[in-house]
Parts: sequence; C-alpha cells; structure tokens
Amino acid sequence: MSETILSVENVSLRFGGLSALSDLSLTLGKGELAGVIGPNGAGKTSLFNVLTGVYLPNHGRVLALGRSLDGMKPFEIARLGLVRTFQNIRLFKEMSVLDNVRLALHADHAPSLAATLTARGPARMAEEAMRSHALHLLARMDLGARIQERAGSLPYGEQKRLEIARALAAGPKILLLDEPAAGMNPSESGWLKEAIRSLRSEFKLSILLIEHDMSVVMDLCERLIVLDHGQKIAEGRPEAVRRDPRVLEAYLGTKKNALRAAS
Repeated sequence: MSETILSVENVSLRFGGLSALSDLSLTLGKGELAGVIGPNGAGKTSLFNVLTGVYLPNHGRVLALGRSLDGMKPFEIARLGLVRTFQNIRLFKEMSVLDNVRLALHADHAPSLAATLTARGPARMAEEAMRSHALHLLARMDLGARIQERAGSLPYGEQKRLEIARALAAGPKILLLDEPAAGMNPSESGWLKEAIRSLRSEFKLSILLIEHDMSVVMDLCERLIVLDHGQKIAEGRPEAVRRDPRVLEAYLGTKKNALRAAS
C-alpha cells in the first residue's frame, strides 16, 4: 500500500434511530483508484457526504491530505483538495458548457470585477489562462465541440462528463466520483473507464468511486470496499470480492443463494 492520503476512522452516522454508517474504517492510498460498492441503502452516498463535510459524523474522524476534517465546511474541504461529483447532477443548466467550467475555476482564482472589466495586466492574463484551462478540461472529457451549448441540453451521459470536468477545475488531489457511469451505454462507459485512468495519471489524482455498473468497477478499480447497512463487509481485490459469500448474500438476499452463486 502506498502512502495513505485519506483515512476514515471508526465513523458512525445516525439519523434519529437510523444508522447510516456504523463504526466504519477505510483508507485510500496516494495514487490509488478504489471503489465503494454495495446494494441500495448500504451507506455509500452517506460516506461521501461525511467525507465532504455535508454530514458531521456522530463518532469517529476523517483525515485527508494530512489534516483532520473535523469541523471543516464543504468549501474548505474542497479547497484543501478533496472534491466530489454527485449522483444527482448539479450543473448550472442554463449556462453554457464552457461557463460551467469557467465558473468552477473562478471560485478559487477570480480576479476583482473592476480588474476584469478594465482587462489590464494580470487580470486579463489570468482570465485567458482560465479559459484555456477550461477548454483543455472539456477536451479531455470529449466535450470540446459542445462548449457553447447549454449544459442542460446535453444528453445525460455528457452531463456526467461535464460534472467531472467541473470537479477537475477545482484542482483536486482526491477525487470522489459518485456513479460516474450512470446513464451511459456500454460504449460511453468504456470510454469513461479509459478517461478516468488517464486523468488519474495526468492530474496525479487519488480516486474513490461509487458505481453500480459492475463491469466498470471490476475493470477499473484496484481495490473494492463493500458496504451493507452502513458496515464494511468485505475489502480486497475485485476478483476476490466478487466471490465473497458475504458480498453475494448482500446483493442476492439469502445465504443459500450466495453460496450457490459462489460455487
């Protein structure tokens, strides 16, 4: 295992009498590409919400990039370098594809309005650099021909790719992808797998993803963490996890079916 860049330590999250996460511990290594899987209601999105400061855990702590995230707000965590996409797409749908990415860049690097309007000196240079970077990110996500189109007019799969481009614009070191292949056909998801591998290398990312498409998960991830009812029930290489009776039982519903499937 490489240097640990993200650590979840004995985290529990409750909503009244409902336990979303229960004494959960996991790590992500620097440069690693790992996946979190599990049936609906397993706690996957709750985990991402804890990692990004949307929810405050009732117990335990999260360490990322050498710092405790305790008490940090979501925008502070993003600026630290832990950035996510969402299962339910959160684009500015009335804005252009290009402006969606430029806005994400401006969140951290915007010059003053007055400097932008006068278009002099460093402000103009910064604006041109951000536009160039936005165009590069969109080209990497195969959206270079769509830059002036309204984001909400894109097919669902392309909206998912645009959301990844927006996340990359925030300059992440750790990228959390929540169902990136949702709504994609096999050709699109195949393209996405290669893109994610390439982006990890190009941007020196550590990636943790949630995905229901098992063909994507098994082919892309180096390690899988399996959740069920907020607890980790298995962890390891994809080929071992897919044969684990506890995993099969979680997905198939009964121990008898799980043992039959594993045999």
